[in-house]
Amino acid sequence: MSGSRREILTGLGAGMVLTGLKARAATPPARRIGYAIVGLGSYATRQIMPNFAGCDHARLVALVSGTPTKLDQYGADYGIPKTHRYSYADFDRIRDNPDIDVVYVVLPNSLHAEYSIRAAQAGKHVMCEKPMAVSVAECEAMIAACKKAGTKLMIGYRSRFEPYNRLAIDLARAGHVGRTQIITADHGFAIRPDQWRLDRPLSGGGSMMDIGIYSLNAARYLSGEEPVEVSAVASTDRSDPRFRTVEDKISFLLRFPSGIVANCVSSYSSSHNAYRVSGTQGWIAMEPATSYAGQAMTIRKDGATTPRTLPAPARNQFAGQLDHMAECIIRGTTPIVAGEEGLADLRVIQAIYRSAAEGRSVRMSA
Repeated sequence: MSGSRREILTGLGAGMVLTGLKARAATPPARRIGYAIVGLGSYATRQIMPNFAGCDHARLVALVSGTPTKLDQYGADYGIPKTHRYSYADFDRIRDNPDIDVVYVVLPNSLHAEYSIRAAQAGKHVMCEKPMAVSVAECEAMIAACKKAGTKLMIGYRSRFEPYNRLAIDLARAGHVGRTQIITADHGFAIRPDQWRLDRPLSGGGSMMDIGIYSLNAARYLSGEEPVEVSAVASTDRSDPRFRTVEDKISFLLRFPSGIVANCVSSYSSSHNAYRVSGTQGWIAMEPATSYAGQAMTIRKDGATTPRTLPAPARNQFAGQLDHMAECIIRGTTPIVAGEEGLADLRVIQAIYRSAAEGRSVRMSA
């Protein structure tokens, strides 16, 4: 500590500093932004709700479920009063609850648009899980509803708030390993049977509408561009009872305006979670890349391959995502993953499905 600094913290100076600290401590903290969670499935209850504890600006204030026992259980666990527990039948009563600022939709994909639009019509900001919806038209309707209501719309791309992924974006776009030439992104897991994700009316599709989004979104955020051409091939064993109505594996190639090519994989029958950015001077690899935790980065540059290790963040990606929406509301700013981001993914997903069905590449419209 410098001498001048010591002088400030002694005698009269110290009294002034302490007085200032006491004044700030006496100021009541800003109100935390209140979330209502819609849909109490495993992702909401195991990943989202526990992580409000790590938030600085967001809090859990309400629950919505069609299962009374879940409302009772989680209401008691999180201290949610019965006045703030809703069924789907009385969902629209949220408009009368001033504690609710944001509605976080964590429902099967085919219900995202309906409940996001109803939330906006109730005057609430909307956080919606990915995929944003099951069609481009639904995404556009959600964006329009939130604009009309003057509410914010954010999509749950949690990896955008994970430190290694944020670093990978910065390094790739800054040319840390030279100009990006190729991106590879592979995501998959062996899905268990009897899940709503295997029911096309609820999911809107198979692995591409679930784990495949991580490959697609990574290609887009690492390149910083939108694809101009899409080619895809699907492979599904229809004798497997899991895949009666949805696809299993789908491989897709994206061509970007700068010449970057992305080779991507989505699968419901194999386990992988990785991406690599290959540039003119080396590569940046992430494996695992988009897991709930445990990300690992390796960089090849100047003839050396080294791991890159980051300090533990103050907030994990789930708390960071929840707080980001809250901060956008407080500051009047736009989320970095607003509704337009979800719409962009759905436009490409529809082109991927079209290419796989027609056996030809699909040009993306401007």
